[in-house]
Amino acid sequence: MGGNFKMLAKTLFGFEPLLAKELRNLGASNVREGNRMVTFEGDTGFMYKANLCLRTALKVFKPLHKFKVTNEKQFYRELYQMDWPSIFKPDRTFAFDTTMHTEVFKNSMFVSLKAKDALVDKFRAMGLQRPNVDSQYAHVRINIHIQDTFCTVSLDSSGNSLHQRGYRKAVNIAPINEVLAAGLLLMSGWDGRTHFLDPMCGSGTLLIEAAMIACNIPANINRDHYAFMNWNDFDQELFQKIVESSLNRTRDFHHRILGYDKAPSAVRKTIENVQHANLSEYVTIERKDFFRTEKPNSGPLHMVFNPPYGERLNVDIPTFYGKLGDTLKRHYPNTNAWFITSNTEALKYVGLRPSKKVKVFNGKLESRLVFYEMYEGSRKKKSE
Repeated sequence: MGGNFKMLAKTLFGFEPLLAKELRNLGASNVREGNRMVTFEGDTGFMYKANLCLRTALKVFKPLHKFKVTNEKQFYRELYQMDWPSIFKPDRTFAFDTTMHTEVFKNSMFVSLKAKDALVDKFRAMGLQRPNVDSQYAHVRINIHIQDTFCTVSLDSSGNSLHQRGYRKAVNIAPINEVLAAGLLLMSGWDGRTHFLDPMCGSGTLLIEAAMIACNIPANINRDHYAFMNWNDFDQELFQKIVESSLNRTRDFHHRILGYDKAPSAVRKTIENVQHANLSEYVTIERKDFFRTEKPNSGPLHMVFNPPYGERLNVDIPTFYGKLGDTLKRHYPNTNAWFITSNTEALKYVGLRPSKKVKVFNGKLESRLVFYEMYEGSRKKKSE
């Protein structure tokens, strides 16, 4: 497997501690949190495992080269000196993705073009066929990050974002990102030790992520491809061992994961997605209007959901959130209820005081993950 090397995993705002904890639990060393990213060290097998198992990572990068950048010619020279043919074969397509905060260059597309020229020239200089660029579906994606005068060139080991788990075949209006869903569940303290309910399940993402957490199923077990599979040093046998080892760490789940939605189309899509994820034995979906339901079990209940915010789904906010609070208060004792909303005004209509509010982002929408602790009987009695 070779020795350890430094890697970087990207994540969403506020998820850095969750991702760092995941990495430590998987066995990473030198784990350090940054801004929407976490750096760590591991070997090639661990890079495979990180892509397969991490729930809150969007991408995993393997840095190749770091240097101080001063001008266009020097940048080209540094990229040209890299041994690109040792990384991938000329019949593979490639693309550069550039992010920068620097005065050295004005245009990220220009930087990507200069990097492309250097890479292609290196293949030609070694008497090899010129590899082609494919900006959308490249076999090999290379990331260039320039901060002030420091440049880092990294291989994108993931390819498509890791939120694309591979199980979601049917989507409803305003579906929640899978990495966001997993992060919200982990923030809520979901660990599979109680019954779970998503009362507005949409296309079922929270239900599926909740089941995978409860059973310790690798997050990306339904994915069939990662960018590292196109590298020259890809070890198919090692990857298969990592998959088998990760599946051997799954655990039994003895509670119920339940989803409601009042729309027949949402129920159909959720059933289809749960089946694709091979989780039908753990997840039950019913067509119900949450506002006309009562708690489905007598013991503790963990609830996480993504109600309409009034952004992409039109609802009467005061009425909707008022009913939400009334339903929780009257019919859901002994429940830990968590939901995300970007409409902070809507929270005023819930009629309950949240025990916790956490700032998160749903796409570009600044949102809050709120927690309402619904006691069995009065709160005063609970504290005695």
